[in-house]
Amino acid sequence: MKKRIGIMTTGGDCSGLNTLINRIARGAMLRGWQIVGIMDGTDGLCTTPPSVIEFDAQTLPIECARMAGSFLHNGRAGALNFETAAETGQLAHFNKKLQQSLSELKLNALILIGGNGSISLAWCNRDIYSDIQLICIPKTIDMDIPLTDRTIGFDTAVQQLTSFCDQLMLTARSHHRWFVVQTMGRDCGQLALNAGIAIGASAILIPEIKFDIDSLVKHIKSSPRDYGIILVSEGISLRGHSGRPADMISRKLTASGIVNRTAYPEHTQRVGDTVATDRILATRMADCALHAIENNETYVMTAVSNCECKTVSLSEFFSAGYISADPNIPELQTSDAYVSPDDPLLEIAVNLGIYIGEQK
Repeated sequence: MKKRIGIMTTGGDCSGLNTLINRIARGAMLRGWQIVGIMDGTDGLCTTPPSVIEFDAQTLPIECARMAGSFLHNGRAGALNFETAAETGQLAHFNKKLQQSLSELKLNALILIGGNGSISLAWCNRDIYSDIQLICIPKTIDMDIPLTDRTIGFDTAVQQLTSFCDQLMLTARSHHRWFVVQTMGRDCGQLALNAGIAIGASAILIPEIKFDIDSLVKHIKSSPRDYGIILVSEGISLRGHSGRPADMISRKLTASGIVNRTAYPEHTQRVGDTVATDRILATRMADCALHAIENNETYVMTAVSNCECKTVSLSEFFSAGYISADPNIPELQTSDAYVSPDDPLLEIAVNLGIYIGEQK
């Protein structure tokens, strides 16, 4: 019997999604399977009828697969989704609607492409997918997903942030000035840490490592240069102060006589033509997901560990991380990964004279 496969992208967007969609569709059609793209993630499953498109060889041309964003979209403001359903007391209705829509679509399998929140929600609400195979693929610029060494979109985000800071470094030098750059990453410091190593930042502040503002000021004042970049992850906090992290650090530097400006790359970190390593990762994970469908696997996630691309069970994924309440849906939980104290980049940063806090 010809298989009918659904694909949807959920959560925040990132580069690499279109490459992944293209590779899944290409591999599935070579197998003679039907491919259905679900528009706007779970939002599309809540419309009547479900909002979908049927893929053919021309649906997402290969030359467009490098582009950022998602051809299938990731959701729209105000639509019924896990978050709005929780706010309005409609979670049971929402879950039932998802299950009904999936049944109407007559899918054999669903490939859910999402971050740690989306994948955690899929596992915690796994009864929704009891009648089909569920294969999850991890994508996020935060790289905060347990059990995988890489997530789709991360490398491109690091490149985007690196390019942004490279340009700032030139104007910083021209004006003998420091730039405090606030990165994305939520409560995980991987994006700031990797980009900071790439640009040769003077300091990298991440949520996982406590820092002392006086030590940071002393470090900047003792620098052999009078310019540079201080990378600040959006998840850090400074006791007794409120506001955006970069602004808090900037005010402290200014009070100490250090000339500085703040800069916010914001959503440019989510875009940019997908770099080669993300395209390769997307292709590997697409191939792994298609093999999982052939092997009748379900409730699994594709993952890269020690250079091997394989599937891990969603139960393993969930239990391997730090479990906490979802920031937007308190009654549901997510599984998170963070920068490990043993991450070799931390030691490298210290060896390069980069201030990373009081850990070492």
